[in-house]
Amino acid sequence: MSAIATGWARRRSTDIPCARACNTSSEHQGEWIAATRDGRRIFFERATLRLLPFRPVRLPCRRIHPPRTLAVRNAASPVQPAPTRHCRGNTMPSTCPSPVRVRLSALLASLVWMSGCTAGGPPPSSRSPGHDPAAGNTSPLRLERSVMLMRHGVRPPTKAKVAPANMHDKPWPTWSVDYGELTPHGYAAVRLLGQWDRGYWAQRGLLPATGCPATGDVEIAASSKSRTQDTARALVEGMLPGCSIELRFPASADDDVDFHPFGAAAGAMAIDADEAMRAVAALEPPGGLQAEVKANARRFALLNTALGCSETRKASGCDLARMPTGLVRNEGDRPDVGDPFGLASTISQTFLLEYLEGMPMEDVAWGRLSREQIAELLEFHSLKFYYEGRAPYVAARAASPLASRMLDALLQGPRLTVLVGHDTNIADLGGFLDLHWQVTGYPRDDPPPAGALGFEVLADQSGRRYVRAFYRAQTMDQVRELQPLSQTNAPALEFLPIPGCATPCPLSDFEAMVRAKLVQPGQH
Repeated sequence: MSAIATGWARRRSTDIPCARACNTSSEHQGEWIAATRDGRRIFFERATLRLLPFRPVRLPCRRIHPPRTLAVRNAASPVQPAPTRHCRGNTMPSTCPSPVRVRLSALLASLVWMSGCTAGGPPPSSRSPGHDPAAGNTSPLRLERSVMLMRHGVRPPTKAKVAPANMHDKPWPTWSVDYGELTPHGYAAVRLLGQWDRGYWAQRGLLPATGCPATGDVEIAASSKSRTQDTARALVEGMLPGCSIELRFPASADDDVDFHPFGAAAGAMAIDADEAMRAVAALEPPGGLQAEVKANARRFALLNTALGCSETRKASGCDLARMPTGLVRNEGDRPDVGDPFGLASTISQTFLLEYLEGMPMEDVAWGRLSREQIAELLEFHSLKFYYEGRAPYVAARAASPLASRMLDALLQGPRLTVLVGHDTNIADLGGFLDLHWQVTGYPRDDPPPAGALGFEVLADQSGRRYVRAFYRAQTMDQVRELQPLSQTNAPALEFLPIPGCATPCPLSDFEAMVRAKLVQPGQH
């Protein structure tokens, strides 16, 4: 089954590489996927992989300028940057047959240069997360520490006015808690996730299988927002029931520079508003944000349908696609992507939260969208974070406080550190390190409620230490239906390549790379 695999890509002006996928149909949960190059079998770990039957069809694709780069890895060579392009819009070169929709990230970025692939697993001794056969290391790697940056659980909108009144023809559904607070349903979903985390970390040897961890082995912290603090409590209740774990959080928003880095608080990160505008504007495609509107015409039409913005109502100004575009400059803060994208992101996120909360489908987007259509509209959420958190100048200043804190925890912190914050924090950290992920059912780089971007420190028998990045999150239906999690119904877990660092990534190299990117408070 010969194949050439290519990661979802972004490149400035050339066509996406043509791709074929293995002509097979299988699904692997938490297994090692074998691939062949030059007669050598190399294994790559993926928590979720779906290979669907190959069909020679063309999928719509749009270009993004400038590129988001993925790291292309050869198991025996250093990381090389791969200018690529991500298919998610309206145009695609007619010369390029589409690849099968495969959950990509770490696997396909690693396989981009390979000319053959097979679906299957390695010997049983290589299936453990403590082995790294992709690096040629067959000795066990011991998990020493893990640090996670987690988003809070399900909440209502943060304010009463989700969108201007003329944008929708029906009132928004009511919620059981005040604006922006963690719901009881969201609390229960995080508690279930904590139970799964406990079993997973116990299996990996990080936490004891029963009882409470030793004093100082676990640190849980949250932002100044009550929804993050309640999420932290729910996680501890599920993961460490009956244990005395101190939850740490800032006394007020003025003390919360780690999770809210910009503003007037002492120690806040400095940012040059004009330089930030130039950095974000450099991400725009030819034609600017108006070109993004055209590329997302189908999604805006779907959003109008959900809002009840019919042809007869468009004269009232309900059509988001007709709104003027433009980045919004913010003194002392990052630029906003502006409307209609900011508004589309907020509305689509609200539809998602209604679905996750378990509302009847007639109340979710007023009964006008399916789960799959909600997921389609979440591309607006991902696009917002692309512009607001992926420009290197902005990401370095937005993510430095948390990146520094997480690095310290990796080097000399407790066995498990969990920092509970916001989707913006995760998006910023992803931009800071150029990490990419995709949770089942969500767009690429979108941070779902209660999902976590994490890092683990692994040590081999000689004491050499390595870092591995991962993303862990429940699927939509696992949250909506409050499904108990187990080995047969596990949350999505994806191990991520770290651009700029070899595989495996030595801890010393990771530390040097992060420190070189850090920006100090007050530094423009």
